[in-house]
Amino acid sequence: MVNGAHDLGGMHGMGKIIVEQNEPVFHSEWEKVVFAISFATPCTGDEFRYGIEKMNAVEYLSSRYYEHWLHGLENILIEKGIVDRHELDSRTKRSSDGSFGELQRVENPKLVENFLRSIKEGFPSNREVERSPKFSVGDLVITKNINPASHTRLPRYARGKSGVIDKVHEAFVFPDSNAIGMGENPQYLYTVRFESKAIWGEESSEKGAEAIYLDLWESYLDHDK
Repeated sequence: MVNGAHDLGGMHGMGKIIVEQNEPVFHSEWEKVVFAISFATPCTGDEFRYGIEKMNAVEYLSSRYYEHWLHGLENILIEKGIVDRHELDSRTKRSSDGSFGELQRVENPKLVENFLRSIKEGFPSNREVERSPKFSVGDLVITKNINPASHTRLPRYARGKSGVIDKVHEAFVFPDSNAIGMGENPQYLYTVRFESKAIWGEESSEKGAEAIYLDLWESYLDHDK
């Protein structure tokens, strides 16, 4: 859920960030397969993120990046009724013990072309809306202090914080509703500037952090009086 292990911003005691020198794109062959499967799974990017967020905290923190992807994809396939847990476990066992047999290779150049285009170009989520933006550049705003039970793109550390509108973008698909099958509900996106001390406290300014910029959807914001 949103207040889960994936939302690590501002949390303490997580240990030092280890930066791997010359890190490869994939560490194992199976990671390449998971990456490919993600483009063939019938889901939106918001559904995909939410699928990962449902992981148990211990499992999330002790597993690798593409293991998160695999878990999320499994969640989505089961919830959509494409495969059930028993069938998935059975196929996994047969694959690991070699009883699954040799898989037939299927060539589909058109599908490959579509996948490559998606990887390079992404999936644009900007949309046209008929109304005008609620906020303008320079407006003082405060983020809502929400704790939804499902997906959101409003970080936990930035809730209930005051900032100023730095830029008004066009309308984009609203991830909170799109992740749970409640429609795209597009709304305007804003870049909001927060003084670092408003987020992290007075000591943050002493360490050279001046401001934080976050892209936030309109329904996350209220006018700050």
